[in-house]
Amino acid sequence: MQQIRRALVSVSDKTNVAEFARQLHEMGVHILSTGGTKRALEEAGVPVQAVEDYTGFPEMMEGRVKTLHPKIHGALLAVRDNPEHIQQAEEHGIELIDLVVVNLYPFQQTIAKPDVTLAEAVENIDIGGPTMLRSAAKNFRSVAVVCNPGRYDDVIAEMKANDGALSEATRRQLALEVFAHTGQYDAAIAQYLSQEFGDEGSDFPTYFAPWYQKQGTDLRYGENPHQQAAVYAQIGAAEAGLARAEKIHGEKELSFNNYLDLTAALTTARDFPQPTAVIVKHLNPCGLASADTLAQALADAWAADPISAFGSVMGFNRIIDVATAERIGSKNFLNEIIAPRYREESGDDESTIIGAFVEAIVAPGYEDEALEILRQHKNLRVMLLEDFDAPDWDKDWDIKKIPGGLVAQSQDAEFVAPDDIKVVTKQQPTAEQMASLLFADRVAKHVKSNAILLVQGRRLVGCGAGQMSRVDSCIIAARKAGNRAQGAVLASDAMFPARDGLDAAAATGCSAIIQPGGSRADEEVIAAANEHGLVMVFTGMRHFWH
Repeated sequence: MQQIRRALVSVSDKTNVAEFARQLHEMGVHILSTGGTKRALEEAGVPVQAVEDYTGFPEMMEGRVKTLHPKIHGALLAVRDNPEHIQQAEEHGIELIDLVVVNLYPFQQTIAKPDVTLAEAVENIDIGGPTMLRSAAKNFRSVAVVCNPGRYDDVIAEMKANDGALSEATRRQLALEVFAHTGQYDAAIAQYLSQEFGDEGSDFPTYFAPWYQKQGTDLRYGENPHQQAAVYAQIGAAEAGLARAEKIHGEKELSFNNYLDLTAALTTARDFPQPTAVIVKHLNPCGLASADTLAQALADAWAADPISAFGSVMGFNRIIDVATAERIGSKNFLNEIIAPRYREESGDDESTIIGAFVEAIVAPGYEDEALEILRQHKNLRVMLLEDFDAPDWDKDWDIKKIPGGLVAQSQDAEFVAPDDIKVVTKQQPTAEQMASLLFADRVAKHVKSNAILLVQGRRLVGCGAGQMSRVDSCIIAARKAGNRAQGAVLASDAMFPARDGLDAAAATGCSAIIQPGGSRADEEVIAAANEHGLVMVFTGMRHFWH
């Protein structure tokens, strides 16, 4: 392995750089540096040579030009076992550089400022830094390159263990990190400038360049066992999200489907202000309730459809306490409380309630004693996401892959305001009905289209999801609800395109309906609602979810 004798250190993020440089110096490494980094090293007592003294060319144009010089890039790009390269380096006084330590101007932090100007953003586009990184990374067989301060300790430890050298395996990994880093950096610049210079009147940039990093090892499998899968976190996303959530318990790794269901649980639970529990099966809520306590919300949600809840994923929008933890995955609670309640309320004495198995849960926190209770379930994956309801989550676009590309849209983050509700029937809603209707409309946003759902108070009692016909969704929701459909409120994620849908809704036994309206058949549908003696309100806001 080749010993490191000369290093160039020039960083924007100066975290731990002085100590890193000091240890390099103690191993006999000659250090070149520039500008603010040079001053920081000198103040820390680390001997350093100015790059301009080495190149014989001064920094100029307010620091825009300082390392763009043949004596720098020749020193980085020279192939050490190529005699012609070495001869040319000697002829031109180029002293080879074995280690580059560079990180870049804070472009992304700059454009994240609410009042940033174009001029300020452009000034934070690094030129010399990426050029040095790429030169060094290209020549990874001879040159080591570090762009992440988190790598300093590892580099020093390996150099001390190998007489001042780094293995080629390490240099390869460091080079890969550099190209990923500069690629993401350039992607951020392209996307920002696309928004600034792109199509006038559009919120979407001409070039959309998100950047993702693989998290951990591969997943257990994809949607099916014969498919492979991995999870990636978006760099620079508005929220940490599930990709960076911490698994604090569970012997098995998460699968592709687990992540999708956990996403549905997260995005649903955080949409409700009261303590809320949601039980998700195949992306749809089979149980959802808000209550005064989280434990009661779970009981209400579980009793909605304990048949479908087997093998489900659960989401909670509060820190899980002992009372809630004791109920999660409890066979006794299912058999002694939930199952009898479900049969009494729904009238369903025939369906088989298999068991209390829960695949995974996600919450913003766990009481210590509650976590110990949950750890008794060895196959339960417990996910901690402290930033459960990130304030800017709605700033990230909703992206869906299509063959050869993707489609992007803003998040469905809006709810109808009570003042925007329009009562369109002769029958007026009571205050209690209106509260349930607004709750049901929030739930409908998280049910696959065509979505029909039935709500009693603040709990889901019947859900018809993902059907091609709204009539079929009504039939399924009514069957799921059983006797509980009588007097419930019904929410539809989109308009009723014809009277048959309204008739099917009325046949569930509901007392009130909330829907967007906007159909050519609205007058016919309203007349039908009046014939059935129903309350119906329009929101003007559709919540399709494909």
